[in-house]
Amino acid sequence: VLKAQKAQLKWSELPIQKRIECLRKGLANLSSEQSSIAKLMVQEMGKPLAEAEEEMEEAVDKDDYLDILEESLQSKTHGTSVIVRQALGVVVVIPPWNYPVDEILLLALPALGSGNTVIVKPSEVTPECGARTVAALRSALPHWDILQLCQGDGLVGAELVKHSHIDMVAMTGSSKTGRFILEQASKTNMKRLVLELGGKDPMIVFDDADLEKAAHDGVKYSLSNAGQVCCSTERIYVQESIRSKFEEYVLSEVSNYKVGNGLTPNVNVGPLVSPLQKERVSTQVSQAVQEGAKIIYQSDIPTPEAEHIANGGGNFYPVTVLTDVTPSMDISKEETFGPVVCVSTFDGTEEQAILLANDTPYGLASSVYSQDLKKAQRVANRIKAGQVGINCY
Repeated sequence: VLKAQKAQLKWSELPIQKRIECLRKGLANLSSEQSSIAKLMVQEMGKPLAEAEEEMEEAVDKDDYLDILEESLQSKTHGTSVIVRQALGVVVVIPPWNYPVDEILLLALPALGSGNTVIVKPSEVTPECGARTVAALRSALPHWDILQLCQGDGLVGAELVKHSHIDMVAMTGSSKTGRFILEQASKTNMKRLVLELGGKDPMIVFDDADLEKAAHDGVKYSLSNAGQVCCSTERIYVQESIRSKFEEYVLSEVSNYKVGNGLTPNVNVGPLVSPLQKERVSTQVSQAVQEGAKIIYQSDIPTPEAEHIANGGGNFYPVTVLTDVTPSMDISKEETFGPVVCVSTFDGTEEQAILLANDTPYGLASSVYSQDLKKAQRVANRIKAGQVGINCY
């Protein structure tokens, strides 16, 4: 931390254009390692190779992003006043394991571009992806201590968060961890915080929607990254009168998904990140069934023999479609973070759709499907979420 503090002054004194140029070179270095890091990502956290490659492509494709960042950092004159963007100091970046490369960049690039020094504490689940990402960026910076790597578990993160010489913490992760950071961050000094936390995103499907597209999107964004995404679609509310037809489309869509080793061709759902996560998903589904939900589809999963697994199946969980899910069930209230498509019904009124969508303490994203754009807009305006898609994710 003290090394970062010492390096920060000289880094912040560099012209904005020079700092952004260094970041572009760092991304170019990362681009040269795209293929090998994508494979490493599959090995560390399990996502299919195609999804890992997609993450790497998006991670290094930041030219427009850096253009916007550079422009936003310029001093601006308003009358006789000048607005100057000054660095805060030392920033701790704590990325999640589900997007172990791109999330580092989304948190670290604006901090570095603004003239801060950064300490990255990768998830202990994906330490090597974190190390490779930091090394690529670091190699383009004028001083080693501008960007540092600090490996470890939550105890290491806690020490960084409460350190008196840390000026800001940027973290993506669970709401539980976010609350802990909120508590710790003010114990020694008042830190700035950027927190992206949990979600339980709803999708509303009215009877005038394009049901084929709605089912496609609902399944795709329930199962992407095996459902391990903060803004996964985790609650689908479909108008009762079209329930059967919608479920037919859903069953057609899920048949295209295969669970297996992320390095195996044609696999598009990998294992869950850990035995604990597999147990959480299994428990949620089992409890929902006990309380009246129905499983209308479950995919196959690899056999231990086929994957040379010694622990009874690894962390694979079958693609699952649940119907008759009610608001009182835990699977309707708490993040699932697994390959589960949850379908509930509503009476077709805008009021009930809005009530169900907002029946959550979370508020990341949501979507509304209807060909009546005025109705969709009314509903979207009343959903308490940071972003709302109309006929799209």
